Amino acid sequence: MKKLIYTLALAVSLWSCKTGSTAGSAKSNIVDVNINLVDVKDDKVLVTVTPPQIKTDEIIYSIPKTVPGTYSTDNYGKYSDNFRAFDAKGNPLTVKRIDDNSWSISNAKTLKSISYLVGDTFDTEKGTGFGNDDVFSPAGTNINAGINFMVNTHGFVGYFQDKLDVPYKVTITHPETLWGATSMTDTDDSKTSDVFTTPRYAVLVENPIMYSKPDYTTFNVNGMDILIAVYSPTGKFTAENITPEMKTMMTAQKNFLGKVNSTKKYTVLLYLSSLAKDDAHGFGALEHPTATTVVLPESMSKEKLVESMKDVVSHEFFHIVTPLTIHSKEIQYFDYNAPQMSEHLWMYEGVTEYFANLFQINQGLIDEAEFYTRIADKIEQAKSLDDTMSFTVMSKNVLEQPYKDQYLNVYQKGALIGMCIDIIIREKSNGERGILDLMHKLSDEYGVDKPFNDNELFAKITQLTYPEVGEFLNKYVAGTTPIPYDFYLAKVGVTKALEKKAGAVFLKGQTPYITVDKKTKEIAVRSDIEPNGFFRNLNIKGGDIILAINNKPYSLENIYDLIGESENWKENDPITVKIKRGGKEETIKGTVKLPYDESETFKATDASKEKLKNAWLKG
Repeated sequence: MKKLIYTLALAVSLWSCKTGSTAGSAKSNIVDVNINLVDVKDDKVLVTVTPPQIKTDEIIYSIPKTVPGTYSTDNYGKYSDNFRAFDAKGNPLTVKRIDDNSWSISNAKTLKSISYLVGDTFDTEKGTGFGNDDVFSPAGTNINAGINFMVNTHGFVGYFQDKLDVPYKVTITHPETLWGATSMTDTDDSKTSDVFTTPRYAVLVENPIMYSKPDYTTFNVNGMDILIAVYSPTGKFTAENITPEMKTMMTAQKNFLGKVNSTKKYTVLLYLSSLAKDDAHGFGALEHPTATTVVLPESMSKEKLVESMKDVVSHEFFHIVTPLTIHSKEIQYFDYNAPQMSEHLWMYEGVTEYFANLFQINQGLIDEAEFYTRIADKIEQAKSLDDTMSFTVMSKNVLEQPYKDQYLNVYQKGALIGMCIDIIIREKSNGERGILDLMHKLSDEYGVDKPFNDNELFAKITQLTYPEVGEFLNKYVAGTTPIPYDFYLAKVGVTKALEKKAGAVFLKGQTPYITVDKKTKEIAVRSDIEPNGFFRNLNIKGGDIILAINNKPYSLENIYDLIGESENWKENDPITVKIKRGGKEETIKGTVKLPYDESETFKATDASKEKLKNAWLKG
């Protein structure tokens, strides 16, 4: 999973159910599901399920509380209601709702079908989907009748107690104008009905489907078929817009990974949010073995969209290595309603994030300076979190406080852990091997169907590498000692340096220079923060209301346009700003002066380590 914070921490912040049987017999050893995307009422979808053979007097049907890759408690069952169960004659059976996610059905031996209504999660999001109780949008669901359905299957389909390994047959009826993008194979030739089969529930959960007006591209990368599907509410972007950059990136990733990945088809589902009140606000992506769901704001510029897609899709694609290939028993035998978390988020998310950056320097997509800047940024961001908290303890308890609030560190310190291990292995092997070699060996040792025991991983890694790697893991990952990054970077001849770089016009880190009036929806310059060089150069003051820039009006409705467009401004570009000050409108003409900040980065300064450094970055 990868979460993006598009900050502005601004001051904004049923019908009759048919009980007829579905195809198949209640006595067959299959879960037969029908999802009706045609007859949508009150923003809800009817799901009908025919169970496999039930041999107990009572059976429990559950929709997940948590799904793999999210590391959060989301209670998808609470978005379903009007749950009903019937026998073969259509007589209702007694149903008791146990909690948000589970229903108990009596006289289960006579159970013929169940039905319930599913509401979507996008409608319920209150903010950014980050740091609150919102379902993270890429793991959520959308029901927009006749226009778009984001079918993350765990939000629509549940499982019967002790029947997780029973095959699933899912039939989805949909408007003829909509097409379902997925890595699964539709076995029905109908233009209004899709049929998907999976060997067990876990495979269904890992296969999202996005229904929308067909907008997709396909291409092949080193034997892997790639599908890029896009939903853009205004048509601002199409799959063709982003395909060239995605093809370049994914080709580089496949070249970097080598033999680890044997996936034959991979699907990228991109949902672009209108940012309306009832639309998605949690931006980022969620990985699956053969797919990635991505949610981003449609208001982004083309350049920013492509940059963000590279960031999130490269991260999710590398999850093919871990945890999708290399993982513990907690993940292999995932309990959707009483999840036990693994200790090794440093590997699942951290090493994945490290690879998402390392492959870019390795394959020539970025230069050394950019790579070092990214490392410096991660070190700086890790400092804002608890650097003395055991990473394994945090991982094991990530669903609970205080560990839940430290989850963000998997992308910062987690990636830096991967970097340090990589450097240790490079040094000890005279540059011949690195952490990718370790992941190859772990993949050979374990693999998709052979999980490891959580408490045995460090010993196995030490056995496959060097004692120094084991010492590092025990001291800095399981232990509470902060990592001395300078010490490890010095091994490859890299030391601290200062650089001046242009900052964002309207943000300093995560702090905005502007705010929004909830009533008028006007954008105002904050009075409680010292203005940066951009505002001072144009004599724009705290309390000024920004009405338009370069003749384009701005307000809460298109504030993300303003942020995105400002990122493309260049030093000394001409600019015209229309403001309101003291109730009077005035127009200011001038030039762009970008704010510059001096920040820490790294540079290669020790020529004697050049060979080892090159092996690290290019090996």
